[in-house]
Amino acid sequence: MSVTTSIDHEKSELDTILASGILDRAPSLAQLLTYVCTKYFEGSAEQIKEYNIAVEALGRPPDFDQKKDSIVRVEAHKLRKRLREYYETQGADHVVRIEIPPGQYAPRFVSRRPEVLPALQQLHAIPRTEAPARRSRALLLLVALSAASAAVGGTAYLASLRTHGGTPAAGIDIRGSRQSADDIRILAGVENGTYVDGFGRTWQADRFFDGGSMVHSANLVILGTRDPHLYQNRREGAFSYDIPLKAGVYELRLHFAETLYGDGNAVGGGGETSRLFNFFINGKKILGNFDLIADAGATTADIRVFKDVSPASDGKLHLKFEAVTNPAILNAIEITPGIPGRMHALRSVAQNQAFTDKDGTYWEPDRYAKGGQLVIRREQQITNTSDPELYSGERFGNITYVIPVAPGKYGVTFHFAETWFGPGNAGGGGAGSRVFDILCNGIALKRNFDIYTEAGGAKRAITFSVHNLEPNHQGKLVISLVPVENYAAINALEIVDESL
Repeated sequence: MSVTTSIDHEKSELDTILASGILDRAPSLAQLLTYVCTKYFEGSAEQIKEYNIAVEALGRPPDFDQKKDSIVRVEAHKLRKRLREYYETQGADHVVRIEIPPGQYAPRFVSRRPEVLPALQQLHAIPRTEAPARRSRALLLLVALSAASAAVGGTAYLASLRTHGGTPAAGIDIRGSRQSADDIRILAGVENGTYVDGFGRTWQADRFFDGGSMVHSANLVILGTRDPHLYQNRREGAFSYDIPLKAGVYELRLHFAETLYGDGNAVGGGGETSRLFNFFINGKKILGNFDLIADAGATTADIRVFKDVSPASDGKLHLKFEAVTNPAILNAIEITPGIPGRMHALRSVAQNQAFTDKDGTYWEPDRYAKGGQLVIRREQQITNTSDPELYSGERFGNITYVIPVAPGKYGVTFHFAETWFGPGNAGGGGAGSRVFDILCNGIALKRNFDIYTEAGGAKRAITFSVHNLEPNHQGKLVISLVPVENYAAINALEIVDESL
């Protein structure tokens, strides 16, 4: 029998699904699920109608006619199927589940095994590397409760334990948005509402602006991002923002995507020089004749990072965008508390979820990558590290990371462990089975790198660090892992500002 669940468990389940990766290649489904759940959490379930979903979540124009356009029904059908598949596989052990009943759009949060929840929480709270006796007792309790339950979820839960080597994936708490109360995130060109991105961060509708106009460009494929929704709307023209801030130092990120001009954009055509504009911070020109196509390319997410940003004497951060050729544009603004003289470190794992290591350091999910594929190998027992979970995910292939940074000098640390090649591994072989080059901004950092050889065998963690790297003229560290023999591979990446 289904029962009502608490709001905290409901929000946690939504976060878990969005972080699971099942909707990464279906951003419209992620937007749909986020929208209906957010309305539900706000107590506005009565507004979850086909028209509202089409216009507010899927970007259809105000004159949307549901009789002529079945987009909402089609996407809802796909989402129901994706949720069903999720709960039959990696989400099979979940106590709380999200359902969207046929013929409806408002979500239902149900618990099929409420009596199992305390035991499940107890098991998940015990580190699997500690107190095996405690884990065994908790697991026995969970099995007993599951067997006594009328639901069928217990069998699937035990199957997931076997699949992940004794600990369910849902029990590894590696989610987290790293969002603070002082963060400001604004979606330019969005009239109202909020949006929760794939990293769990909340973006507000457009505010603090003067001038310009809102432009919507829905359903475009945006390259170089896991969250194209950030680039579907923009403010365009000659405009400014006057954003109130507490005194202090901040890190500013501006998000852009050129969706009108350039190759593949049939409406605007053109290319470089089609759109040039200037950008000012507190009256000082920071970017002159800024050309998005030259900076990143057409229909491609482009992020520019600025450190040591502070409000002016009036307590506001003044951002000004001035057209040179054709109107200036902006898709989103991100302002976070900064570190004087330095950019926040960027740490990411080759996984679809965030990870917090034993020192409490936050590693965000894999991003900024072009090429390669993500795989999870949690069954591997990685040695030579105090954080083996850091190496449970891997991106392999011909890989390029385009990482936006502020001007300065950076140290980059690569984390590797060979989990495919070597005696006893699925790929067999050993030394020389995987060889690749590592480059940054076209300059070789390491030639013919062999994880197996460098680490002294398979399933052994190893790091490779380089210092004093500077971004290119587009404000990026372009890191490439180029195959020589078989595919390149990486488990995690750290970027640390070493300017001071």
